[in-house]
Amino acid sequence: MEKTSPELDLDNLRAIKVLGKGAMGTVFLVYDRSASPTARSPFALKVVEKTSLHTKLDTDRRARWEVSVLARLTNPTHPFLPALIGSFETQEFLGWAVPYCPGGDLNVLRYHQTDHVFSPAVIRFYLAEIVCALEHLHSMGIVYRDLKPENILIQQSGHVTLTDFDLSRSLTPRTIKTFISSEPIDVDPPVVCRRHCRNLSRFVKTAAVDKMGLKKAKSARVSPVSRRKQSFASGERSNSFVGTEEYVSPEVVRGDGHEFAVDWWALGILTYEMLYGKTPFRGKNRKETFRNVLMKPPEFIGRRTALIDLIGRLLEKDPTRRLGYNRGACEIKEHEFFRGLRWDLLTEVLRPPFLPSREDGDSTEGLTDGGFDIRDYFTRLTGKIF
Repeated sequence: MEKTSPELDLDNLRAIKVLGKGAMGTVFLVYDRSASPTARSPFALKVVEKTSLHTKLDTDRRARWEVSVLARLTNPTHPFLPALIGSFETQEFLGWAVPYCPGGDLNVLRYHQTDHVFSPAVIRFYLAEIVCALEHLHSMGIVYRDLKPENILIQQSGHVTLTDFDLSRSLTPRTIKTFISSEPIDVDPPVVCRRHCRNLSRFVKTAAVDKMGLKKAKSARVSPVSRRKQSFASGERSNSFVGTEEYVSPEVVRGDGHEFAVDWWALGILTYEMLYGKTPFRGKNRKETFRNVLMKPPEFIGRRTALIDLIGRLLEKDPTRRLGYNRGACEIKEHEFFRGLRWDLLTEVLRPPFLPSREDGDSTEGLTDGGFDIRDYFTRLTGKIF
């Protein structure tokens, strides 16, 4: 692993609990015994087992790529994107640390709402921060390609942060003017200002972490598959088939090659799900889902509002006509749904729609045994001695 971040010592790290498991590895809540003996400053640590058959070749490459992206995001930092705290590599493991977000993810948060949906005012707040995060990534030439509720975490402050960058890709924008323009992909209420900072967020009564054993609806990730097609002369496109089924754009399904506008399509899917509690194109199986993505228009209920108009323009199947294609995030920020919003003051909102409770943030309370050893965890799990 490149020395692009502070080096962590695995022997000094103690795990408090497992935060999650996925195709890319296991995420632990940990603390550094040498830097914080009382465990008052825990952070999230993703660990990939190098000896696993699943981590060879492609997964190993993706893990190292994610670390490199996080290192780039650290200088300078962005309020809605994670910073790399440090990383380590041993003969058995790759690991990297980012700040812990005690509010859980947007999917769990939505399930705790009445009817499993957010109000337009709450949607506006979260969308604004996500747009800012994507704008920053695109300005760096990074297309995210994995926007979905599970990858949007709630910080202790109540603001969002994106996570999981292993499917992201560096692309050269098609055109560069006074800004970096957002590009597409092809494929088989109240004003946010100082005066409203405290009003914007009525405390949403929800448990950030699913303490009731809530099962999150799993959305299947599509494995990267190379599509060998000629690049577009006007700007680089990716031909990889990646993403999550219900969030994959038409251009990705068709295999035509794609650019930055895949993220704006996914933003439209995300917004639809926040408003209606379901994604617009989900079918009985993957084939039907992809057919719907290509052919079916999104169904809207009720009168045509600014929010519905925004969703419809983001879910334009022709990427060249999609909102955000020509001028990137600038086009989205100018939409009627965001009229009057003070983008420069988003970080000063003191009471976002949801604030993690003290119990969620104080995960070390009652920690009397010093946590557990990460090597021992994998030994018990696999039977191998590390």
